[in-house]
Amino acid sequence: MKNADPPLVLHVIHHLAMGGMENGLVNLINNMPPERYRHAICCVENSSDFARRIRRPEVQVHALHRSRIGVWKLRHELYRLCLALRPTIVHTRNQSGLDALVPARFAGIRRTVHGEHGWDVDNLDGSKRKPALLRRLHSPFVDRYITVSRHLEHYLVQRVGIAPGRITQIYNGVDTERFHPAQTPQHVGLPAHLQGSDVVLLGTVGRAQAVKDQATLLRAVALLVERQPELRARVRVAVVGDGPLFEELGALVDSLGIRELSWLPGASDQVPDILRMFDVFVLPSLNEGIANTILEAMASGLPVVATAAGGNPELVQDGHTGRLFAPRDVEALAGLLSAYVTDATLRRAHGANARQTAENTYSMRAMVTRYADVYDGLCKA
Repeated sequence: MKNADPPLVLHVIHHLAMGGMENGLVNLINNMPPERYRHAICCVENSSDFARRIRRPEVQVHALHRSRIGVWKLRHELYRLCLALRPTIVHTRNQSGLDALVPARFAGIRRTVHGEHGWDVDNLDGSKRKPALLRRLHSPFVDRYITVSRHLEHYLVQRVGIAPGRITQIYNGVDTERFHPAQTPQHVGLPAHLQGSDVVLLGTVGRAQAVKDQATLLRAVALLVERQPELRARVRVAVVGDGPLFEELGALVDSLGIRELSWLPGASDQVPDILRMFDVFVLPSLNEGIANTILEAMASGLPVVATAAGGNPELVQDGHTGRLFAPRDVEALAGLLSAYVTDATLRRAHGANARQTAENTYSMRAMVTRYADVYDGLCKA
């Protein structure tokens, strides 16, 4: 490495595909001044076309395919990669990233950061002992922890036993220029059955997997139009995102009898435009860290209806920028959606409050500055 080169941060993640944590990493790399830090990404599993969102052409992406080569070969490959790249800092994320900490230390890397960005699908409440034990065993190899929510910070302190002074809590940031409200309602461009001057489009964006629980949203819409049949001509629902449960969601739409009310387009790289077509954003997840989709919806001027789970209550001010409900509570969600569908003034007020909160509290600049401060502190130590 030339003396003039900025320090290199090697980010170790599970895979690079559409997802909240991955989106946050790409935002961090794209928005951090290149003269401050260089970046490389190591995927424990694989990468995808999502890597094209990285705007810095010098960023290398390495995929090690753990499921194919096994964990011991993976650790050897991580060791070799650290020797080859000689990063100043190794920044791991979530449980998959833990495998890089010991190889990095053996490769002579003395500065490490570990980030917690959400919950594993099989450990949604953080109560399982094995994940906490794995984190505790690796803690001697971590210099600094970063959590994206107070909820996750509490987990590290209470369940893992990490001293609070080793943890920095940094909220995700949102690009308020890319995600902004529509000047006028924009249902144009949607399928014909979703258009209409009186249509209220309820929507969610996220990977079709169990933790996102899009099925609860679909069931709530079916219950809403069953209880208030006069709303059937107005209510529409969009579930954007692909994943292992995509076909099941399509079958559920048919079994609920709401096919003509629904739009399931799969994955999309036009999320900012799609959000500007929504009237209400819904996140029915069973748990979350800090959901980028909530921040993007808020920046787009949408009221947000989300589960009171994980970091969601830290983002959604109940009764001010949106509403909160208990996970899997179909009846409660149907009631909250009814209020927004029938009250345009409420939608506009909560949406305006959400936009203002996104601009004032969750700026991309603030997030990038705080990450750079953590890296700076390690480099000076």
